[in-house]
Amino acid sequence: MDATITVTGNVGSDIDVRTDDSNEWAYAAFRLACTPRFVRAGTWRDGETTWLNVNCRNRAMSLNVQASVSKGDPVIVTGRLTTWSWVNSETGEVREKLVLDAFAIGHDLGRGTSTFKRAERAAQQPPAEDPSVFQGLEGVDADEAPGEADASEDAESRDSAKPRERAEAAA
Repeated sequence: MDATITVTGNVGSDIDVRTDDSNEWAYAAFRLACTPRFVRAGTWRDGETTWLNVNCRNRAMSLNVQASVSKGDPVIVTGRLTTWSWVNSETGEVREKLVLDAFAIGHDLGRGTSTFKRAERAAQQPPAEDPSVFQGLEGVDADEAPGEADASEDAESRDSAKPRERAEAAA
């Protein structure tokens, strides 16, 4: 089985994060309990709990989940649901578990509040100077090359145009 789904539930285990020695990749996993609730005879009741294993194979998401999500938190998870099957070597029994390879994970805001903090990006190397970037202007006199004056004239004419004229010009 292989299907893309979105589920809500409670994190049922600690977040298990594994990284390599150089910390270039990270993998996170946790258990998710999905319990439907319904009203019968005027009383709320819990249905049968379905347990999923959630895997985060994206390094950034794995580290963000580790920093943001705790056991017991209500979450929403979107991902690819698969069934993993294997044979128990001791009993010869075929075993199965549901695994959700997550694309996105967030707190369920229908059940509480959350504060978002954008993750810091790794420092990027400045681009190397590439002389080919400037080759497009070779052979053009300074008088002919576009400059700040041209840009300000365009901005003035655009700002003075009426909204309808701007819409027609854009079309």
